Amino acid sequence: MPFAHRFKNANIDLLLEREIESLMLKHKEGIVIRLHVLGDFYSVEYVNFWEEMLLKHPKLCIFGYTARKGDNIAHAIWLMNKRFSERCVIRHSGNFEAGEPHGDSQDPFKEDWSYAAEESFEGKSFDCPEQTGDLKDCASCGLCWTTPKTVRFLSH
Repeated sequence: MPFAHRFKNANIDLLLEREIESLMLKHKEGIVIRLHVLGDFYSVEYVNFWEEMLLKHPKLCIFGYTARKGDNIAHAIWLMNKRFSERCVIRHSGNFEAGEPHGDSQDPFKEDWSYAAEESFEGKSFDCPEQTGDLKDCASCGLCWTTPKTVRFLSH
């Protein structure tokens, strides 16, 4: 993403909420939002915002990836995954196997993350079927939502 631009906006939560409400009105069956194509969760309050959106909109689903680990923000993300496991899947970006202890100590938090690994990862994992051409698109698959196994993504 060499031409990506980061936007800073003090009212990002308000803008996101308005856009979500508009999309929910347009798509009565629900919407799925990929969070943070560029960036990450920056505060516990921001994680709480997404929890509020999940509570407010029962047909909203969110997914994404985080590099956060071993802090209050990571723990808040992990709790959100647990509370909304049917509609929220945030995987940890890291070359770890499901069930493997996390690289850094997470005391006092011991989370059981699902991982998204790089192509170079050699542990127990499965390759993303959409990326390997086995399926036409992500919507035809859903393994990232339904299995805690580590998913390995091809470099692109």
